[in-house]
Amino acid sequence: MAITSFKRYELKFIITKEQFEKLIPILKIYMESDKYCKDDNFYGIYNIYYDTPDNYFIRHSLSKPNHKEKLRLRSYNANISQKDKVFLEIKKKTAGIVHKRRAEMTLEEAEKFVALGEKPKLDGYMANQVANELEYFFKNNILVPSVFIGYNRMAFFGKDDKEFRVTFDKDILARRENLSLEYPPEGEKLLDDDKYLMEIKISNAVPKWLATLLSELKIYSSGFSKYGAAYTKYCLEKSNTDYNLYRGNVIIFHNNAYCEYIKGR
Repeated sequence: MAITSFKRYELKFIITKEQFEKLIPILKIYMESDKYCKDDNFYGIYNIYYDTPDNYFIRHSLSKPNHKEKLRLRSYNANISQKDKVFLEIKKKTAGIVHKRRAEMTLEEAEKFVALGEKPKLDGYMANQVANELEYFFKNNILVPSVFIGYNRMAFFGKDDKEFRVTFDKDILARRENLSLEYPPEGEKLLDDDKYLMEIKISNAVPKWLATLLSELKIYSSGFSKYGAAYTKYCLEKSNTDYNLYRGNVIIFHNNAYCEYIKGR
C-alpha cells in the first residue's frame, strides 16, 4: 500500500484557452510533463468528496477560515470496480500551507473504512500513522458521500525542483447523485469550455521566470475551489438563483439545502 505525504502552497488561476496555449511552450523550457501526459494529452482524475449530512466542511471552507480540511476518494481511472486501487486523502490547509496525506487501498476497503470504520490491514509505521489519522477523523465526524467531481488534467513538474508543479484542469464536472467511483464520470460543467483551472504548487517562492510570464499574460490569482463551486452551484439551483448572474454575498434558506451563507467571489 503506497503512502504519500505532501506539504506545499497552492495558487489557483482561471485562464482562457488563449492564455493556456501561450503558457505551454514556455513551461516546457523549464519543466517536464507528468508521466501520465503522454504526447501532451490530458488524463482523467475522478473524486468523491465526503462531508457531514449538513455539509459542514464545505460551508466552513467557504467562510475563509484560517484552518480547513476535506476528505476525498480519488481514482485516476474511470468506471472502476470494488477491487481497483484508489487513494483515500485527507487535505488540510492552515495559514495558506496545504498538507495532504493519502493512502492507497481498494475501493471496497476505502468505502468500508469511511462508512463502517473498518481500517484496512496495513504494513509499516507510516502506513499505520496515516490510517490512524484517518480513523480519528472518521470517529469524530459523521461522513457521507457529498459530491462527485471529475476533470481532465495536464501536469508539469520542475526540472530542478520536483516539488514544483503546475497543473491545468478542464472539463470539470460535478454531480450529487450516483456517488460512487463505479459510475461513469458524468455531471454538470463548473467552467466554460474555453476556461482552464491552473494551479501552481510550490514549497517555496514562485520562480521569477513564471512570475514574469504570469504578469505578461495578465493572469491573476482567483482562489477557485472545485468543491466550493459545485456546492455554490447546488445552493443557487436550490434557491432558484441564476448561477451565472450570482454576485456578492447571499444568504439562502431552503429545505434541507443547508446553504445558510455563501461568500461572494
